[in-house]
Amino acid sequence: MRPVAEEGIISLPEYNEAISQLTCLAEHGIPKPAVIPKLLDQQEVAEMLGISHSNFKKLEAEGAFPFKRKMVGSAVRYRNTDVIDYIISSEV
Repeated sequence: MRPVAEEGIISLPEYNEAISQLTCLAEHGIPKPAVIPKLLDQQEVAEMLGISHSNFKKLEAEGAFPFKRKMVGSAVRYRNTDVIDYIISSEV
């Protein structure tokens, strides 16, 4: 598939999404849910994970999650797609 992206038939982001979907399908038997990428705050991530905000902050400080924090000004944000990938991979 890489030559298809290199020749400009599909864009690199489309190529990356296709590879990500195929990898998830091969590893977990289900495709990743279609979501619009956005940044989430700590409370929103905690809700997605089904844990309290304070527990999320404690676990995040301990390095329990593989997804990286992103600083937007002085605010901490997380990519929703990274959180979804973590949820899918931890359901195995």
